Amino acid sequence: MYSVNNLSVQFGGESLFDHVSFIINEKDRIGLVGKNGAGKSTLLKIICKQHKPDEGGILIPEDRSVGYLPQELMSQSEKTVFEEARTAFHEIETLRTRIDALEKELSHRTDFESADYQKLLRNHHSAYERFHLFGGQSVHVDIEKTLTGLGFETSDFTRPLKEFSSGWQMRVEIAKLLLSKPNLILLDEPTNHLDIESIQWLEEVLMTYPGAVVLVSHDRAFLDNITQRTIEITLGKIYDYKANYSEYLRLREERLESQLATYNNQQQQIRQIERFIERFRYKNTKSKQVQSRIRMLEKMEDVELDLFDESGIRFRFPPAPHSGKIVLEAKNLSKSFPQKTVLTDLNFTVVKQEKIAFVGRNGEGKTTLSKIIARKIDHDGELKFGHQVITGYYAQDQSDFLDPEKTVFATIDEIATGDIRPKIKSILGGFLFSGDTIEKKVKVLSGGEKSRLSLAKLLLIPSNLLVLDEPTNHLDMQSKDILKNALLQYQGTLILVSHDRDFLQGLTNKVFEFKDTKIREYIGDIYDFLESRRLRSLKELEMNNARPSSFNPGIDQTDNKVTYERRKQLERDIRKISGQIEKSEAEIHKLEKNISSLNERLADPSKLEKGEDINHVYQKYTAMQKDLDLEVENWEKLNLELEKLQEQRVSIG
Repeated sequence: MYSVNNLSVQFGGESLFDHVSFIINEKDRIGLVGKNGAGKSTLLKIICKQHKPDEGGILIPEDRSVGYLPQELMSQSEKTVFEEARTAFHEIETLRTRIDALEKELSHRTDFESADYQKLLRNHHSAYERFHLFGGQSVHVDIEKTLTGLGFETSDFTRPLKEFSSGWQMRVEIAKLLLSKPNLILLDEPTNHLDIESIQWLEEVLMTYPGAVVLVSHDRAFLDNITQRTIEITLGKIYDYKANYSEYLRLREERLESQLATYNNQQQQIRQIERFIERFRYKNTKSKQVQSRIRMLEKMEDVELDLFDESGIRFRFPPAPHSGKIVLEAKNLSKSFPQKTVLTDLNFTVVKQEKIAFVGRNGEGKTTLSKIIARKIDHDGELKFGHQVITGYYAQDQSDFLDPEKTVFATIDEIATGDIRPKIKSILGGFLFSGDTIEKKVKVLSGGEKSRLSLAKLLLIPSNLLVLDEPTNHLDMQSKDILKNALLQYQGTLILVSHDRDFLQGLTNKVFEFKDTKIREYIGDIYDFLESRRLRSLKELEMNNARPSSFNPGIDQTDNKVTYERRKQLERDIRKISGQIEKSEAEIHKLEKNISSLNERLADPSKLEKGEDINHVYQKYTAMQKDLDLEVENWEKLNLELEKLQEQRVSIG
């Protein structure tokens, strides 16, 4: 159990936390929610001892560990992806080094009957037991499974980490955190760096994680699927609900309604009592009743209304200028970079007022095609724009293009023209920049503030084609809802890249799935897309190539034959792997039995057979332990391969 006790923090003379307290239990799944700037990230830093509160403290039991994933981190590591992930096993690597040192010392000793030699044997045995307890024999497999689940290809494992973008480097940090298995995990916006597949993989991991999890996220579906407790931070106070995010919203509304009703009833009662007192204050015949009511007022406990920060951005996109019916038309569009071909021979048409979602794994070309459509990068093939198409573009890293030395006001002022100029302060006010905040320099803004400023810039030039690449990153729940509502009312054409399933739901009417340098079109929103493919999760997209979609009619006998042959081959492979697993299990059982026998003789030399040399027995023991480690690792690899084959069998029916 972890305890937050009477915590108070002040920034710039304002109270961020005012004597807040709560408990984190061993298996809790807690979502921290609140507006940008409410103090969610600060609270996580305090819990992991990276930030000191002004008052109060955090009580963490000595035998409990805490792991923390910050919202932003740029690694300076010179290691490869696999080597960096392996650093999560610091204690296991220390044990491995200690075991090697003990084995080296034992191999040079000849005083087999001495107490010192027996102590070395016990230390070696203890280190080996601890090594196995922490899963030292399966380190390689665990790293491979975790990195693969987070979207890395096997070929990425040997690449230097510094070659990857900050988002992919953050994935390695997530992998290290999960692999180190702390008792309490603190996650600050982990989904900002993940695609939908990886988000769903992480959901599955966190739902079954053996420790406690506290996370900050603005992804409603992610919170709903993982958490069973929600702590809201608002105006220096916290409100604790034993519910996931959606249920918390309902309970919060019910509580506020009940609180308001109780408050109104009390105010009405107070007014009635005060009228009675005023009416009969000077009448002797009513003096007792008046005094009684005065005492009643004095004893009455005031019902207080909880205060919540209700400020939120306010905006609507300007009316979309008229454009032709065909907005975009691509013919044999391709894009290659020196290291990789991203898009190959794309052919598609975008019609006026369509709302299209780009989905798929990171690195499959969603952002690349967005930049091509926004005329930010060149391409091969043809991309034809329709009549009078005006494009508005929000980049995934849009805040990186803001001048850090300019103020908020100057950032907008430099591009505002004509009738817009007198409205700059009003526009900024709609995005929560007012008073002194409009004179803040961009470099001191939070991630959420930079995102709001970038969105404000979109309003200055009316467009009829909006291309938005991950616009919800760093936005709080309320701001996301307002953005979604504005997009629902937008009358132009929309292309939207997002990993936020709840944000996409009902917002788009077509899905482009990016995979293997191609795109496939589906009619409907994100959940229609998932249902049409009859998927349990988007993770199965990578394994579902052989199954014909309902959007690809005309299945012929050739397709059926290929599917049949593929199924037969899968069955043969599954039988083969299953047989290898049985043999491996038998070998593990045999080795464990022999090791147990040798261990008894080493622990009690009187059990040695006549003429048997204890050093020779120890060498056999060590060799068998290594053989067992290798066989366990082989068994895990075989089971991993079997799981993949079984998933493929399910995917083709």
